[in-house]
Amino acid sequence: MQDLLERLTEGARALLPEITDLRRRLHAEPELGLELPATQAKILEALDGLELEVATGGSTSAVVATLEGGRPGATVLLRADMDALPMHEDTGLEFASRHEGRMHACGHDAHMAMLVGAARILSEKREDVPGTVKLLFQPGEEGHAGARILIEEGLLEGVPAVEGAFAIHVDPTLPPGAVATRPGPILAATDVFSIEITGRGGHASMPHHTHDPIPVACEIVTALQALITRRIDAFDPVVLTVTKIEAGTTHNVIPEMARILGTTRAVSERSRKKAREGIERVVAGIAAAHGVDGKVYVLPGYPVTRNDAGFADFVRGVAFDLVGEDRVIDMPAPIMGAEDFSYILERVPGAMVFLGMRPGDGPAAPIHSNRMLIDEEVMATGAALHAAVALRWLESRT
Repeated sequence: MQDLLERLTEGARALLPEITDLRRRLHAEPELGLELPATQAKILEALDGLELEVATGGSTSAVVATLEGGRPGATVLLRADMDALPMHEDTGLEFASRHEGRMHACGHDAHMAMLVGAARILSEKREDVPGTVKLLFQPGEEGHAGARILIEEGLLEGVPAVEGAFAIHVDPTLPPGAVATRPGPILAATDVFSIEITGRGGHASMPHHTHDPIPVACEIVTALQALITRRIDAFDPVVLTVTKIEAGTTHNVIPEMARILGTTRAVSERSRKKAREGIERVVAGIAAAHGVDGKVYVLPGYPVTRNDAGFADFVRGVAFDLVGEDRVIDMPAPIMGAEDFSYILERVPGAMVFLGMRPGDGPAAPIHSNRMLIDEEVMATGAALHAAVALRWLESRT
């Protein structure tokens, strides 16, 4: 098996110029959301000529490429997300985004390039593949729940049905080639909350004739921090962040309304529910105390991304053999970001890992930064890891 991993690594390194060129072309032309026609076209072009059954269509720009191995067996899904972020790029790269206000700042360009590399590697070894590999290029990860939409359209229930799933997410702050993962929760659930405080406006010189919503909003913000530290179990944590407070028009008018916007992150449904209930209780109590009306609106986000313990341990073993013990990191705790790969992991056993791509020595800009860079050479490791996980997992099911 070690000889197989060495061959996969060599094959991935040989493909590095090709997948680097693809990553750069994707990076230069980022697209947002669920409709990504230019991105889809580049992926289809990169897969052209391989022995794959390629499907598009539905309500998104997804690409699902199916590789039927030389022997019958189980089916594993390898996933890469496709969409960019609505933000300005300040990297100074020659291939920086040509579209103002859009940037591949979460590594999805590298994810797609690595999965294309894995598709080429596995296609060359198709006769030795003991089962079926589905390669999913999925739009709409950045807040659009693309994975959930594809599941609703039958992604996992097709013929053959998916029985295991794997995904790689780059991390530009980890050492190059390091593989980090953990069993159980690896990423958080997320919700967006908005709060409306409605009082009675009036002249700033006569606050006693008004019901001023601004001090009420300020009191609520402070109370929400106490809610987290005093009502939520520290060992089942929640992160609550208020990101926007909006009220008023000028210096001498007390407004009628104040609005608060924020987000919560949790690693269990228990704490997630407790936070939601706590926000509603705090707002209702403080609003009543001040004689104003308080309303809470919660927009549910992605669920907890939860690695199957057995699959995570299996992937850790593959990574151990592929990159070496010194570069496999056991994460002590989840990351409080969120991922729509969570919807897939709710339905089939699987795991996500983080692949270190820190460019050079010293501190590096994290994902979602306007200055995020990656070490592109590590994409060969990612392509080989995709292929190795697929082959080993399918072999283990025969």
